[in-house]
Amino acid sequence: MIENSMFEEEPDVVDLAKEPCLHPLEPDEVEYEPRSSRLLVRGLGEHEIDDDEEDYESSAKLLGMSFMNRSSGLRNNMSVYRQNPNGSCSVPSTRTMVVCTVVLVIAVSLIMAIYLLPKCTFSKEGCHKKNHTMELIYPLATNGKLFPWAKIRLPPDVVPLHYDLVLQPNLTTLKFAGSVKIVVNIIHVTWKIVLHSSGLNITKATITSAGGHQAKSVEFLEYPLHDQIAVMAPEALLVGQNYTVNIEYSSNLSDTYYGFYKISYKDENSKQRWFAATQFEPLAARSAFPCFDEPAFKATFLIKIKRDEKLSTLSNMPKKATTPVTNGIVQDEFFVSLKMSTYLVAFVVADLKNISRETNGSLVSVYAIPQHLNQVGYALNTAVKLLEFYQKYFFINYPLEKLDLVAIPDFQSGAMENWGLITFRETTLLFDSNTSSARDKKLITAVIAHELAHQWFGNLVTMEWWNDLWLNEGFATFMEYFAMEEIFPELHSDEDLLNLIFKAMMKDSLNSSHPVSSAVQSSEQIEEMFDALSYIKGASLLLMLKHYLTKDVFQAGIEVYLHNHNYGSAQSDDLWDSMNEITNGTLDVKKLMKTWILHKGFPLVTVVRKGKNISVQQEKFLYRVEPENWTADASYLWHIPLTYITSSCNFTHCTNAYLLDQKSAVIELPEEVEWIKFNVDMNGYYIVHYAEDWKTLIDLLKKNHTALSPKDRANLINNIFNLAGLGKESLEKAFELIDYLNKESSTAPLTQALFQLSLIYSLLEKKGEQQLAARVMHRIEHLLGDKIDQQRWTDDGTLSERELRSTLLAFACTHNMRNCRATATEMFEKWMKSNGTMSLPSDVMKAIFTAGAKSSNGWEFLLKMYSSSVSEAEKSKMIEALASTEDVRKLIWLMQNCLEGEVIRAQELSHIIATISQSLPGYLLAWDFVKENWEKLTRKFHLGSYTIQNIISSSTSQFATKAHLLEVKSFFESKSEESSQLRCVKEAIDTIQLNIQWMERNLAKLQELL
Repeated sequence: MIENSMFEEEPDVVDLAKEPCLHPLEPDEVEYEPRSSRLLVRGLGEHEIDDDEEDYESSAKLLGMSFMNRSSGLRNNMSVYRQNPNGSCSVPSTRTMVVCTVVLVIAVSLIMAIYLLPKCTFSKEGCHKKNHTMELIYPLATNGKLFPWAKIRLPPDVVPLHYDLVLQPNLTTLKFAGSVKIVVNIIHVTWKIVLHSSGLNITKATITSAGGHQAKSVEFLEYPLHDQIAVMAPEALLVGQNYTVNIEYSSNLSDTYYGFYKISYKDENSKQRWFAATQFEPLAARSAFPCFDEPAFKATFLIKIKRDEKLSTLSNMPKKATTPVTNGIVQDEFFVSLKMSTYLVAFVVADLKNISRETNGSLVSVYAIPQHLNQVGYALNTAVKLLEFYQKYFFINYPLEKLDLVAIPDFQSGAMENWGLITFRETTLLFDSNTSSARDKKLITAVIAHELAHQWFGNLVTMEWWNDLWLNEGFATFMEYFAMEEIFPELHSDEDLLNLIFKAMMKDSLNSSHPVSSAVQSSEQIEEMFDALSYIKGASLLLMLKHYLTKDVFQAGIEVYLHNHNYGSAQSDDLWDSMNEITNGTLDVKKLMKTWILHKGFPLVTVVRKGKNISVQQEKFLYRVEPENWTADASYLWHIPLTYITSSCNFTHCTNAYLLDQKSAVIELPEEVEWIKFNVDMNGYYIVHYAEDWKTLIDLLKKNHTALSPKDRANLINNIFNLAGLGKESLEKAFELIDYLNKESSTAPLTQALFQLSLIYSLLEKKGEQQLAARVMHRIEHLLGDKIDQQRWTDDGTLSERELRSTLLAFACTHNMRNCRATATEMFEKWMKSNGTMSLPSDVMKAIFTAGAKSSNGWEFLLKMYSSSVSEAEKSKMIEALASTEDVRKLIWLMQNCLEGEVIRAQELSHIIATISQSLPGYLLAWDFVKENWEKLTRKFHLGSYTIQNIISSSTSQFATKAHLLEVKSFFESKSEESSQLRCVKEAIDTIQLNIQWMERNLAKLQELL
């Protein structure tokens, strides 16, 4: 895209049509840059290379001067009319007029001819069929010279083979020095090596040929807009040859959560200590060392780290040796790594303690700061079990001799799968038996399962480019829940996946959604791929495929995929090809799955039952918020693996399948049935509308709800409320369906009903419809009141029962339902009187803290206890309670302090904003905070990051007025183009428009219904 600003004044133009360029660009390599940093280069073709070309900077200067001289000459000779001394103009003679006219006609004719003919007509090479008359753009390097590459993606001329990396972080000055030697192989003859570097102060660069012993100093150019540097070779680099590039540099440890960054924490004696860790995915390895920072550029790494002898270091590989350097400084050298992508490189420098256990030849260790060592036992046991499971399932052993799991005191993500050195936020790794709830245990198990799955999906086989991120994240999410079901069935993790799929479908139903596999280029676009669609929709599509192929065929396909591409890169088609090797022509998996991953959204299947015949018809499920901007694709067809059960046999083994690969079809049953339920256990990624049959299913739930599984019941609740939002079904019928809930005891349907009703309550409350909101809450109490009364304030029961207790009591206390808040307040006051020493049941701790934080004294005490607590699980519950106060000044202080990271770490900010946004006193405050601190937020968390996505979504999702819609639009339009074009911004605008539409459609109906 060329900015409008480029037309405001003439750019610098360099006509190089007759001067072949040393580093030609293909037409599709053109990137349009801001006007201030570009030069236009006309008529360059890929074959126009001249071996004895002049220095291109000198050429540009000379040509630029000659252009200006010709221009000034023209101006000087244009005085046909001469001025008399008195100021009047003398009339030229007839002869002069005739001559001028002839000259003018000839000149115009020549100019027209030259203009209409291809430029290459007058060059010595003549015209090539491709690339002629193409205007290409070279950017300018920081020193004003031409930078020899214009694309965001690196050129394919050079590939890295091996890195020798030496780093010396200083945890006193908070800076680091480094040197890297990169062995590269030449694929195409070139004079340049273009690689990534961001924020590094490069002091020296040399290059050595494979047989040479003399390192030659080289010029290097920097182009910060693309985070690229170009090492300019003194002679042509030859195909098939290896060269070593040596670069020395220094930088500051980052104060964001990216790259090689610093963390402060307090030790057991409340003394401030420093910790250095890395987070490179997706694009931050380049800020720790110059490298080819794209996932397909795999190489091996030898890492050496110089450190204070009192600290310890960890990296991807086991430590090989430690040698003294100078007084108090030693160097740790690690074994050479396996071939891997740069984003998986990792190192940590800190004071850490660990416990370890060996399994199948690999040493598994869990590390934490010393005061947390007593909380790592559960993680170690879980990691060992999961590692053993994955090795058996994939038929590929974990290839490293060690696997470290490290709890990082300040970490933006949940965890990061660096090969052999997985880094975690403390809340996702540390389990405290006194304060960690059933939900905490499930979270820790899920995150470990996800990151260990990445050791195969992502590390062993990596997506070729970020457009296929779902191959990493969708697979790891799918395996996470599959492994948990197999090893930890008591956790009922499948119910969590169900709820996540429901939420992903909400996002995917908007016009601002995107295909699972989407073209991306810029850093913001890449960051935004880390969203619910890559993770959850990706996992859901794999779940659907597994059920359709059967688990054995699916597992065999995965084995083929991993074996065919190990230590390499893959695209989506490679996975489908591997599956097709197993199906062997019986099913074209590629044809089936391409209809799902290359298209946004999902189908709505309408079912009409007439006797034994079941008519099914598909269309796109889409909320139309702005018809003029709506992307119409009504003709699009998914290949939908439908599943269904009927009244004649409703057990899992009775599940029937039908592939709907047309707009509509008729399924003939062997006999008439009382009812039919499609999308068994929500194993398919689609919504079902039962038309006239909704009444049959509503009656079934009232009479015998256990005829359907808990997941099927949750699926029906989700589908009917979504259809009511779409206008395909009435809200009255949706409320009628959930009337059976007073008989419900399973977590999945209760959680889904509570979620749907809470959405309605929140919209009404923020819209100022307090009386109607109160009637919604009364309806919830009518349905769930008895269930709330049955909950005990203990940690008894199965994990599923305990989790339901946490959900129901936290909800009841927040909304002052039954006597929940009175009981919780009484328990909080006893805990406060004991100065926090009294033990509280972990499953109801959040409800107790939330009730206690309603009073000013309780809030202050909770903040004091937060500062001194050593349990991350306990602190997480305290934060949510602190953010639930109705005191506006406290809420403002909480957000501001968290952004500054003084008392509460900045990693908690998106969670705090989301909690504050839910309350009536807080939802406008949260949005104001985001507006006032936008630049700080995007500097700390990066545009497009998952944190920024969550902050935008949570701070705007409660709006339902045209005034708020205009305000949100205007705010982002006033920011940079990168901000205003974020997909999450468009999603926020879509959501507000939907809220407005929903209120207009349903407000009057709700007043009748409730």
